[in-house]
Amino acid sequence: MVGGGAPRGAPFASGAQRVLPVTLAGMRGPSLWFDEADPGLPIKFGPASNGEYDPQPLSPVLSTVIREARAECDLTADRLGMDRRRFLKTAMASAITLFFLDRYTRLASAQEPGGCFVIPRDSMIDRLAADACLGGDDFIMDVQGHLLEYDLDPATRHRRFWGDQFPQVNCGDDDPRACFSMTHFMEEIFLRSDTSMVVLSGLPIHPEGSPLSMEVMAETRRVALGLARDDRVLLHAQMLPHLSHPWAGHEAMEQTVADHSIAGWKTFTHFTDPANGNHFFLDDHDLSAPQVGRSFIEKSLELGIRIICVHKGLSGGSRWASPVDIGPVARDYPEMNFVVYHCGFETAITEGPYTEATRNRGVNRFISSLRDAGVGPGSNVYGELGSIWWFLMRTPTEAAHVLGKLLVQLGEDRILWGTDSIFYGTPQDQIQAMRAFQITRAFQDQYGYPALDGLRKRKIFGLNAAALYGVEPRKRGFSFTPAEMTEIRETFPDGNHTWGPRNPAEMAQFHDLHRGWP
Repeated sequence: MVGGGAPRGAPFASGAQRVLPVTLAGMRGPSLWFDEADPGLPIKFGPASNGEYDPQPLSPVLSTVIREARAECDLTADRLGMDRRRFLKTAMASAITLFFLDRYTRLASAQEPGGCFVIPRDSMIDRLAADACLGGDDFIMDVQGHLLEYDLDPATRHRRFWGDQFPQVNCGDDDPRACFSMTHFMEEIFLRSDTSMVVLSGLPIHPEGSPLSMEVMAETRRVALGLARDDRVLLHAQMLPHLSHPWAGHEAMEQTVADHSIAGWKTFTHFTDPANGNHFFLDDHDLSAPQVGRSFIEKSLELGIRIICVHKGLSGGSRWASPVDIGPVARDYPEMNFVVYHCGFETAITEGPYTEATRNRGVNRFISSLRDAGVGPGSNVYGELGSIWWFLMRTPTEAAHVLGKLLVQLGEDRILWGTDSIFYGTPQDQIQAMRAFQITRAFQDQYGYPALDGLRKRKIFGLNAAALYGVEPRKRGFSFTPAEMTEIRETFPDGNHTWGPRNPAEMAQFHDLHRGWP
């Protein structure tokens, strides 16, 4: 059984019903894991993680933001005569939260922050003004989506699995393993956010028995096609070339391309081979280890797959997750497109401007690799924002530095939107925060960063990915009117919550149960 409750291979009747307005509210029964009157703020601050870094505790600034925003939401809901729970699911509540985030960030900073959230005051009390500020009909293509489809055999219910102690264990399904399922994923992406298309991309989980296998991803695409009546889900095939001899890896690539319609590969150079502990680089011509990286690139080109997505960063500082290899292979294989997930970002590094003294830290490692190889803006290298934006949108100065540096080095046509959902819940808060965010004029003048204007945001949100993947930038494929969509979101049975691990103990649980995670 798939997590959503429908047999594999059967028509997704029950899943289809769950995304129709007339049945949505009562489909899953009562949700027990949140206070019915308190779904939480719509801009989510965690603590939470995608499983690749330790969740960070709330800072004093964020604790103040949450306290003040909650109080203001309560007062505003009362003034407007709205149900408190419903108000907390509106764009007005999002505007209030971002307003207080901007205010208290400024108050806590010794200098003017380099980034800001522009929130008109009327957007906090007026639906139309809130929608004008935080809404839009942009084409949004999320190039990093994840779900986990566990085998829901009742005989295995007693066994431990990743997520059995997470906050969503009573998400409305009888078995908590279903909380990361295809159905929940599509609800979070396509109902609760403005996302138009999504790319399902692999996780650093050993391929054998993976809850995000190629078959799971292919079925998710099929179901989404039936619901939206056009193609809204693209697929990355996981490829870990160092787990086998090159010839065996090449045969596996050939079989994957023959069996599935894939848009690109997803790989993890720091993935631990359980048999021998091997890692690899894409640029491996000068290493004594088995040279699989360039062979992988060349085989992909032979098969006609010209997108390789590689995880770089979010590794606790592992040298194998450094983006040092990106520049050389991008220079030597101009016909291949390299999408660098997380751009070398590390949560332990405070991001600032690019300098020679900091060239080997965080995102600057990525920039240094490209500069050293002579790879400039508009090249065959793309930077992806998954988890970067989630983590940095609460620290606007660091966010401005990272976005500004990427805009300068890669160019405005080479930055891709990704959210790492389902782990952070619906990505709507990430979308709303980006819509309101600006790089300040002072930072533009001081560091040469471009303004984050409407056109650049539209490119980041989806136009760049549409060009890379060769898809038409179509808007949302579900035939809900704006009024129906508002009703769905404001009456949705789940709260405004993250789904990923909240503390190191939950992180350790994933690492213990899924081989390969560093």
